[in-house]
Amino acid sequence: MQWEVVIGLETHVQLSTRSKIFSGASTTFGAAPNTQACAVDIALPGVLPVLNKVAVEKAIRFGLAVDAKINRRSVFARKNYFYPDLPKGYQISQYEIPIVQDGTISIVVKEGEKIVRLTRAHLEEDAGKSLHENFKDMTGIDLNRAGTPLLEIVSEPVMRSAEEAVAYAKTLRGLVRWIDICDGNMQEGSFRFDANVSVRRPGEPLGTRCEIKNLNSFRFLEHAIEFEVRRQIGILEDGGAIEQETRLYDPEKNETRSMRTKEEAHDYRYFPDPDLLPLEVPEQWENEVDQGLSKIGTPQAKRARYYLDYAAHGLTHYDTLLLTESRETAEYFENMIEHLGADAAKICANWITGELASALNRDNLDITASPVSSHQLAWLIARIRDNTISSKAAKDVFWKMWKPGHRDLAKSPLPLRSQAGVDRIIDEMGLKQISDSGAIEKIVDEVLAANPKQIEDYRAGKEKAFNSLVGQVMKATKGKANPAQLNEILKRKLAG
Repeated sequence: MQWEVVIGLETHVQLSTRSKIFSGASTTFGAAPNTQACAVDIALPGVLPVLNKVAVEKAIRFGLAVDAKINRRSVFARKNYFYPDLPKGYQISQYEIPIVQDGTISIVVKEGEKIVRLTRAHLEEDAGKSLHENFKDMTGIDLNRAGTPLLEIVSEPVMRSAEEAVAYAKTLRGLVRWIDICDGNMQEGSFRFDANVSVRRPGEPLGTRCEIKNLNSFRFLEHAIEFEVRRQIGILEDGGAIEQETRLYDPEKNETRSMRTKEEAHDYRYFPDPDLLPLEVPEQWENEVDQGLSKIGTPQAKRARYYLDYAAHGLTHYDTLLLTESRETAEYFENMIEHLGADAAKICANWITGELASALNRDNLDITASPVSSHQLAWLIARIRDNTISSKAAKDVFWKMWKPGHRDLAKSPLPLRSQAGVDRIIDEMGLKQISDSGAIEKIVDEVLAANPKQIEDYRAGKEKAFNSLVGQVMKATKGKANPAQLNEILKRKLAG
C-alpha cells in the first residue's frame, strides 16, 4: 500500500534590524562571543523590555505581502523552558494571538502552481547559541543572538514531498529578501527551518509527527525529510508506532536522531508577559507600512505586470511564477529585456528557467553569483535570433562561457563584456550557422542527387523520407545549416 507524506514548515526569519527586539544591543553578525548581550537580553533584575518598532513594521510588511490578516491587537507571552543558552529561563514569543494570521504563498512544483496556506507568523526573540566544537567535554555559551528579533512563519501541513518543501522554502526566502525584511543568510542563521514530518495511508487522519530542528540549507532540508519519511514508513510497516519527538539532522551520516520528546504547547506554560503591554496596530500604521511595501513591490505585483506586458509575446503565468522566485531573478530577466526588447520575453524566460537554472542548481549557486551575466546571456540570445547560431549550438556556447576557463578562448582581456566577445567564442568553436541560401542549396542538390529513392518515397507520401534528407544535409554541413532555410529550400526542390 502507498503512503502519503505530510509536511509543515516552521521557518525562523531573523528580521533585519540594527538592534534587538527588546533592547538596544547590536545584532551585527560575527562579534566576539558575549559582547552583544545586554542586561535586558538576559533579564537581569530591574530591567524592562522595550519593543523594537522596526521589527513590528517588518512583520506587518510580511503579512501584507502574503495577503494575511494583521491582527489589530496581539499579545506577547513567556514561553518557559530550560536551555543552557537561555539564561532567562523563558523566551518572549506570541502564542494565542499572533501579529499575522493566515496568508498564502504560491510555489512552483512539477504539476504547476501550488498554493501553500500559512497558519500564522508571530514575533519572538531568539535564544543564545551553544558551542561544542572548541570545548572538550564542555559546552560554550554565546549570548550574542539572545534577543535577536525573529518572525516565525508557520505553514499548514499541506506539502506532500521533500521537493515541495524545498520549493516552499526557496520561495519564502526569495520573498523575505524581496520585501527587505531579512537577508536570508542561512550560513549565519538568519533563515532556518523546523520541519514537521508525518506519514499516513491516503484518506486516513494525520499520523504522528516528528519535528526536525534547525535546518539551515535547502539540501539539508531535502535530505532530512527524505530520511525521516523512510524511517517512519519502515517503523510502521514493521508494526511499530511513531513517537512524537524532536529530532536533529546529522549531515555527515545523512540521518536524523532523537533529541527530546516533543513538547506540546501546555508544556511551555505560556502566560502573557507582565512587562509588555499588548501590541496595538492601528489601521493608519498598517496603511503606512502598506504604502512603503508598494514602493518596494511584491512578487505578486511583478507577476501581474509581466503577464500584462509580455503575454502577447508568449510569456505564460507559469513563466511569471518562475521569474519572480527572487528579486534577483526578476532583475536578471528585466536586464535581458532591456537589451533585447519585449518580443524576446519568451526566449529569455526559457533560457533563465532552463539552461541557466540547471547550471545554477548543478553548481549550487545563487543567480547573483552566475558566471554568465544577464548581458552576456542577452548577447548570446541575440545571435540565436539573428540566425548566427542555432539554439542547440547556443547551449554549447553557454557552457563554454560558464566554465571558469572560458576567458582563455578569446584574445582580448575582457572577452565577454561585449557582443564581440561572444562572437569570438562562436567563431573559435566553429558554430556559426550557414545562412547563405546559395551554399545550402548547393548541398541540398548534392544530397538529392545521391538519394533518388528517398525522393521517390517522399513524393509517395512518406514523411520520414523528408526527415532523412534533412538529416543528411545537416550531416554534410556539420549541423550548421539554418534549419528554416534548409526546410524551405528542400521542400521547394522536392515539389519541383
